[in-house]
Amino acid sequence: MKQTTMRRLRFLPAIIIMATIFLLSSRTNDELNTFLPWFQKLFPQMSSFDWGHFIAYFVLALAFDYGFARRARRWTFKLAIVLLCVLYGLTDEYHQSFVSGRTPDIADIRHDGIGAALAVVLVALPLIRKPWRRLVAISE
Repeated sequence: MKQTTMRRLRFLPAIIIMATIFLLSSRTNDELNTFLPWFQKLFPQMSSFDWGHFIAYFVLALAFDYGFARRARRWTFKLAIVLLCVLYGLTDEYHQSFVSGRTPDIADIRHDGIGAALAVVLVALPLIRKPWRRLVAISE
């Protein structure tokens, strides 16, 4: 395969995660409420923060970091990763405005950004950066 095709394939995990977020955003509140109470019983301390958005966009940021590979080491790309996640979060909230029982929420976008920013900062820490870069480099 050509090198450019391989580079593009590195973004496949991010595309899959974005599709999953889209599908979950297509669910009505009634459909989501079959899962959320179980999760909140399991982790009662997490009921005051939207962990679903936080975790989804944390993972999305890691997938973008993987896609950008070596370029993600630069802070301009780290900023771009957070920006891409927040922009996708905006489109996600807009999408939810068309789903019965769902409404856009600025707090969700904040949680998306927090999750993405934390992922970017985490993989920049020296203790985590080295093993993460080795893992990412395996498939370069």
